[in-house]
Amino acid sequence: MIHLPFQRFRPAAMAAGILFLAAGIPGAIFDRHAFFVSWLFAFVFWLGLSLGCLNVAMMHYLTGGRWGNVTRRFLEAGYMTLPAMAICFVPLLFGLHILYPWARPEDVAADRILQQKAAYENFSGFLLRAILFFGSWIVIAARLRRYSLQQDATVDPAPTIKLRTLSGPGIVLVPLTMTFASVDWIMSIEPAWFSTIFGVILLSGQVLAALAFIIILLAQIQSHPPLPTVTTPKHFHDLGNLLLAFVMFWTYVAFSQFLVVYSGNQPREIGWYLHRVDGTWKWLIGLVALFHFFTPFFLLLFRAIKTSRRALVTIAAMILVVHVADIFWIIMPTFYPGGISIHWTDFTAWLGMGGIWLAIFFTRLAGHPLVAQNDPRQENTLLKTADAK
Repeated sequence: MIHLPFQRFRPAAMAAGILFLAAGIPGAIFDRHAFFVSWLFAFVFWLGLSLGCLNVAMMHYLTGGRWGNVTRRFLEAGYMTLPAMAICFVPLLFGLHILYPWARPEDVAADRILQQKAAYENFSGFLLRAILFFGSWIVIAARLRRYSLQQDATVDPAPTIKLRTLSGPGIVLVPLTMTFASVDWIMSIEPAWFSTIFGVILLSGQVLAALAFIIILLAQIQSHPPLPTVTTPKHFHDLGNLLLAFVMFWTYVAFSQFLVVYSGNQPREIGWYLHRVDGTWKWLIGLVALFHFFTPFFLLLFRAIKTSRRALVTIAAMILVVHVADIFWIIMPTFYPGGISIHWTDFTAWLGMGGIWLAIFFTRLAGHPLVAQNDPRQENTLLKTADAK
């Protein structure tokens, strides 16, 4: 077991998670609508962080790069929370009739669109697909973790080859299944609306959140051995470039969806945006646009900022916080049209689930060396790092 500076927060994270989840129980009993809406919001955010770590890790396994050698253990600890997220999904099954119109027979009987989708949107299909999604994600994550730890134990390049071999189809399968999951879990809360790029928007946001998260962590424990000997400003510069790339990509796909819907001006499509810019919701989307794109985009253009640990961490923290607001904006206006509505269960669900997520993350992170061993590609990276110093 490796003792890290923030390991003392692990019991606190677990205790806070249990406490906030327990505090949310009265909401599940007396205000089921608010509870399940809040639970969906929290679930989408924390699952997205897990899947973001998985996708970024597979990117590194496939392409290499010095940035991955110092962040790989963070990414692995992040995606190994997926079994816990599968458990967190279970409560949603008890609130389907509250969250999804297709789960309410009276709504299906009165809506022709729901009747046409009934062959796909039903409880059996919803449950079976969720099992398929989580099963594939957990299997891929567990195998990648196993191969990575095998690599630590041997100089044989076989585990490295296995990592790359699995990451090829994995980086196709995970986004594909997440696209279908986004339809089941988020898009179907408004049955008349559809978007072929919605899953890509979520995926790009997940990767962006994961990058911001690992930048913050790397900066916080950069002084812990062996990181001081392998981490340089160049690593932060590379991570800053990745952050900038996905800020631009997220903005591109999100704005593309808006532009297509706006130019088409079809009632079935534009309705999704109308109640997301109604009342005080427009201020939230303005906040997201300003601090999820304009501000980080402008700042990350400067090399000095990307090589400054403090500046990059500030930008990453801003992106991560605003990403929470973005998920809130995606889900909540469906249930609270007309203006921003914040319920106390939003805090208990998000903080409770987050506490458990962080506790598991810290546990996974402390179990093995912070820098992967015996990676054949790492020798060249270490040479470049020495040159950079």
